[in-house]
Amino acid sequence: MTALIFAGEAVYAIPFHVTRFFRPTVLEVFDLTATELGAAQGIYGIVAMIAYFPGGPLADRLPARKLLAFSLWSTALGGVYMTSFPGYIGSIWLWAFFGVTTILFFWAALIRATRDWGGNAAQGRAYGLLDGGRGLLAAALASAGVMIFSLTFPEDAANASLQEKQDALFQVIWGYNIVTALAGVFVWFAIPDTHPSEANGKEHAPGDTISKHIVAVLRIPAVWMQAVILLCAYVAYKGFDNYSLFAVEAYGMNEVDAAAIVTIGAWLRPVAALGAGLLGDRYNVSRMLALSFLFLLASDLFFAFTTPIAGAAGILLGNILIGSTAIFAMRGLYFALFEEAKVPVIMTGTAVGLVSVVGYTPDIFVALVAGIMIDANPGATGHQHFFVFLSAFAAIGLAVSLTLMRLLHRNKAAQN
Repeated sequence: MTALIFAGEAVYAIPFHVTRFFRPTVLEVFDLTATELGAAQGIYGIVAMIAYFPGGPLADRLPARKLLAFSLWSTALGGVYMTSFPGYIGSIWLWAFFGVTTILFFWAALIRATRDWGGNAAQGRAYGLLDGGRGLLAAALASAGVMIFSLTFPEDAANASLQEKQDALFQVIWGYNIVTALAGVFVWFAIPDTHPSEANGKEHAPGDTISKHIVAVLRIPAVWMQAVILLCAYVAYKGFDNYSLFAVEAYGMNEVDAAAIVTIGAWLRPVAALGAGLLGDRYNVSRMLALSFLFLLASDLFFAFTTPIAGAAGILLGNILIGSTAIFAMRGLYFALFEEAKVPVIMTGTAVGLVSVVGYTPDIFVALVAGIMIDANPGATGHQHFFVFLSAFAAIGLAVSLTLMRLLHRNKAAQN
C-alpha cells in the first residue's frame, strides 16, 4: 500500500502540481494565457479519455508492478522536456504525452491493486488510505516545492525578473522529476510481480471476453450513477487548481503567499480522505458522498456570490479549507462504491475504465472553461463566474448521491 500511495501521487506531480501551486508563474514563464494552458490540459483530458478504454482491461490481465513502474519512468522523461519551458504548441504535445503515460498503463492498475488490497470489508479504508496517503505526500511535496520556490525567488518577489522566475520554477520541476523516477524504482522492488487473477483466486474463463465484461458492467445502474458522481467530484478537484490564481487576482496576494495558502488546503487531503473512508465503511459510502457534496456546494456558492476583500486572507483560507475538506473526502470515497454496488472483483479494471471515461472528462473542459471565463472577465468577476459553474456540478453531484443512496438501500432491503 505504501508503494501504491507513492506511485499514485508521484505520477501526477509533474503534470498537475506545477500548474496547481505555481500557476501564475507557469503562465508567465511558459508564455501562455489562462485559456492556452486550459487548452493544453484539455488535450490531456482527450488523450486520457481514449486511454481509459484499453487501460481498464489491461489492468485485469497484466501485473500492476510492471504497468505502474513503466508509467512513472516515462512521466519523468516528460518532466525533463518540461524544464525547457515549451510554448503553447510544445505544451499541447507535452500534456498529450502525459495523458498516455499517466492513464493507459497506470490508472486502472492502481485502482485494481487497491481494491484487491482492501478485500470485501475494508474498501473505504483501502481507498481512504490510498488518497489520504497520496494527499500527505502531495502536501509534503508541495511544501517542499514552495520552500524551494521561495528560496530561489528574490526577496523582492513583486519585482522579480522573468529569468529569476524561470530559475525558481526550473528547480521545482526538477525536484518533481527526481521524486517521480525514484517512485518507479520503489514500485519495482516493493510490489510483487503477481498476475491480477491471483489476487482473488479467479481465472478468466475461455469465453470470458473483454466485451462480455463491458456489457455486464454497463448493465449495473449504480455504475452509471458512480460515473456521474465521479464527474462532479472531479470537476471540483480540477477547480482546486484555480485557487492560487484566484488568491492573486481576487484577493490581491503575491505569488508566493498564494502558493502557500493553497498548500495549507492541500494538507487537509490525508485527514479528509482517510476520515471519510473510515466513516464510509461505518455509515455507507454513498451517504458520506452526499454530505461532502453539500459542504462543497456551500463553499462554491460563497465564493460565487460574495465580493472578495483585498488582503482578507482569513476569509479566503477559511472557505478554501471547507471546500478542500469536501473535495478530498470525495476522493477517498468514490471508488469504494464498487463494493457497495456489488461490482464483481474480476471486472474491477473494466469497471474502472468505463467509469473513468465519463468521470474524468473534466480533464478536457474544466481548465479551458476557467481560462475562458477569467480571460473574458479579468479580476474577481471571471473567478466568480467560474464558481457558479462549479456550484452547478456540486448540486448535480448531491442529487445523484442521494438517488444512489436510496437505490442501494432498496437493493439491500430486497436481498434481506
